[in-house]
Amino acid sequence: MNLARRRPWTNAFSTEALCTRILERHRASIRVQKPRIAVANLARIIGATLTLSNKQGFHATTLRQLAEASGLSMGGLYTYIDSKPRLLSMILGEVAATATEVLTAPPDDVRNDAHRHLAWIIATHIRMSEAMQPWFVFAFMEAKSFPPAERQRAIDMEATTEKIIANVLRQGVASGAFAIDHVGLTASLIKPLLQDWYVKRAKYRKRGTSIDGYIDGVGAFVNAALSGGRASAGFRPRPKQMAHP
Repeated sequence: MNLARRRPWTNAFSTEALCTRILERHRASIRVQKPRIAVANLARIIGATLTLSNKQGFHATTLRQLAEASGLSMGGLYTYIDSKPRLLSMILGEVAATATEVLTAPPDDVRNDAHRHLAWIIATHIRMSEAMQPWFVFAFMEAKSFPPAERQRAIDMEATTEKIIANVLRQGVASGAFAIDHVGLTASLIKPLLQDWYVKRAKYRKRGTSIDGYIDGVGAFVNAALSGGRASAGFRPRPKQMAHP
């Protein structure tokens, strides 16, 4: 299932669509044959996981609590997951796969323009994290309590996004569009600006900052930094269309 080819694009981020992808990747370990039933119950399990983790932390959440919150018996729960690490792998794997697939599929009309490409990445990442907010918050906030392998996976996820940003910055430096000396460091400074939208949502809600306003603000700030303080006419901080075929 290619997320960049889903129309409308945001439908790709519904819980059902994400759980359909999880079912495809974990078919060998899920002992339910009917896809419609499997996807519906996976959505209940993962929804309960994200809700309980937000309240008490993933580490403190038990499989029995997950079964109760999702409305399944323990036996029913075990037909989908055999352990918390398996569940964690499903969630982190989906966040990582979705982010990578979407952010590496820019529209053809921005691919060769570093300013527009970076603007597209900023807007797309923020809108994607808005649509998948509980998933992104879980991956970010719970990482410190993950087992070593899963914690490394969360770190690798962040590194992958930084690499995608760095590739565009490198393109801009080569073309003369960006005036920066340290591409890797600059990418690592941009990434927290994207994370702030979903991690500190309450702060921006209190200030009345809309998602469009945040995208424009981050875009203008990054553009000024990369252009030596000079605004660029080629930089469009809020593209109307994001990923498409």
